[in-house]
Amino acid sequence: MKKIVSVFIIVFFTIGALAQTHYVSKKISTTGNEGWDYLSVDEINQHLFVSHGNSVNVIDLKTDKTIAVIPNTNGIHGIAIANDLNKAFITDGKDNAVTIINLTTFELIEKVAIEGQKPDAVLYDLFSHKVLTFNAKSKDATALDATTNKIIKTIALGGKPEFPATNTKGLIYVNIEDTNEIKTINATTLEVVNTWSIAPGEEPSGLALDLETNRLFSVCGNKLMIIVDATTGKILDKLPIGDGCDGVALDPEKKLIYSSNGEGTITVVKEQNANSFSVIETIPTQKGARTIAIDKSTHKLYLSSAEYGAKPEPTAENPKPRASIIPDSFVVLVIDTKVK
Repeated sequence: MKKIVSVFIIVFFTIGALAQTHYVSKKISTTGNEGWDYLSVDEINQHLFVSHGNSVNVIDLKTDKTIAVIPNTNGIHGIAIANDLNKAFITDGKDNAVTIINLTTFELIEKVAIEGQKPDAVLYDLFSHKVLTFNAKSKDATALDATTNKIIKTIALGGKPEFPATNTKGLIYVNIEDTNEIKTINATTLEVVNTWSIAPGEEPSGLALDLETNRLFSVCGNKLMIIVDATTGKILDKLPIGDGCDGVALDPEKKLIYSSNGEGTITVVKEQNANSFSVIETIPTQKGARTIAIDKSTHKLYLSSAEYGAKPEPTAENPKPRASIIPDSFVVLVIDTKVK
């Protein structure tokens, strides 16, 4: 009898989990007609920081209203939140600089010039109280003391870095896009201690880490998610995802991993345990929604996108032209869960 009851409970909860589906619950309109990159959630203050053109839009997630615009972040890419220091660190790709602002007043604290060229992704590591910018053009990382805002070191990476992740215990991982690798940085010594190939994954961009199972999830340009043991570098699995991925988010409570794909979908992967993974859902979003952020306290996902006009014909000067953005069409998509 006990066995029958146990089986019933397992089946009941399995069916219940599979019945949960994701959908676009709303679209939050914001001003501006330029491009975008990363988003970051300040869970404590319930604010969403959205890169957009040469500024950051700050959205209050309780009201869905823009409450601040942080200007002069020229060529913005990433935003790292440091709640314990009441700071946000913003990469200014065109200025080769980091803009540091107060998390509650949004006022400028300091703008720090760095030697690295075209800073892109950025990470705050609470363990070491360091901020690392990952510099696309110079193929290195710049480490700053997050308390003093002083530059500590430049770390050569031997390739174009994309998104990082921290294990919160002294190791920082980063995708290297043009060599199809993950590198591991010691957060104390700021030395590269491991380099792992993630072939057959190509052009890795987004990276997420499950701190409980110690599994890395790297989304790649050839429509694969590569799952790696963060201790050994061993590839454990590879799963199909949508086209045009640029970001990935992990919900540690639900054990779900979300790949945001520019084609207009999110691929949802379920982590059954440390060695078992499967694609369970494809969420329709909007074309261009390629970067993603998660609010782990509410389980909601956020993606930026806009409507596009016709793509120009290629020319010798511009062989790969981009379609223009339709004015006043920029939005943040909110992905929620419903139970069928």
